[in-house]
Amino acid sequence: MSCPTVLPKAKHTATVIFLHGLGDTGHGWLAALEEIALPYIKYICPNAPVSKVTLNMGMSMPSWFDIYSLDKDSKADEEGIQNSSKELKKLIIKEEENGIPSDRILVGGFSQGGVVALYTLLTYEKKLAGCMGLSTYMPLHKKFPSMCNEINKATEIFLAHGDADPVVKYNYGVMTSSLLKGYYKNTTLNSYSGMAHSSCMKEMQDVRSFISKVLPPI
Repeated sequence: MSCPTVLPKAKHTATVIFLHGLGDTGHGWLAALEEIALPYIKYICPNAPVSKVTLNMGMSMPSWFDIYSLDKDSKADEEGIQNSSKELKKLIIKEEENGIPSDRILVGGFSQGGVVALYTLLTYEKKLAGCMGLSTYMPLHKKFPSMCNEINKATEIFLAHGDADPVVKYNYGVMTSSLLKGYYKNTTLNSYSGMAHSSCMKEMQDVRSFISKVLPPI
């Protein structure tokens, strides 16, 4: 798995690992994060493997897991989500081996990538700095909260969603937030008027504020 990366301009004391959405690559999000980069943080935006996606008529594209339908009650590719989460956890461990403790590592993602990031936070066995889920939804919600590891119960979760999202509907974001708040009290949902399945300047400013809050300079 290739991992486009922006190296810190000062002493490296924290890392953000952010996963792109379906059919995308890490380069676009890396460029967006570079615009708001804090000098002591390394930013990693890995590229998903190319695989067939049922939702898109079986076409092959960068994908973290298969998607059968956008209906919230449809079958989920549990194995695919778990496998991608394992790859994300490997990146976390690699950062730890390079001297960055897990509680100085933030995971996040957009849409499909956000699903993997959230699942990783819920199941990881070490404390993480935080999690960001942009225009995303709750992974394997029927198994929540039985699948959760309590170690990150107080970890802050930043959710963001446009109220004009035609792909991952805004109400999915609201339901995800409500579900998470029942177990993860430090969950916030940030809403953006008129934003579709994309990002905007205000959202990226809020992302920067969240990152600086949970990963302050040492």
